Amino acid sequence: MDAKVTLSFNEAVINKAKKYAEQNNISLSRLIEFLLQKITSSGYQSLEDFPIAEWVSQVSEGEAEYQTKKKSRKTIKATYYSSKK
Repeated sequence: MDAKVTLSFNEAVINKAKKYAEQNNISLSRLIEFLLQKITSSGYQSLEDFPIAEWVSQVSEGEAEYQTKKKSRKTIKATYYSSKK
């Protein structure tokens, strides 16, 4: 059964991902689901250990930025609202 989730991404990354998904005849939702399945079904302990395939690198732009440190709710809220300006 499918469940809905709301995610926020950089607009440029989303546009590239949509184009990639369309070229490969897959929905963006299924593309993200596939990537999450790969990450969660492996034995990797952190994002830094996970090897990113070349095709994923083609979708993204520049170096990957992992934000693995815990942030306070106040900081997350401030970041969210500042990105909406």
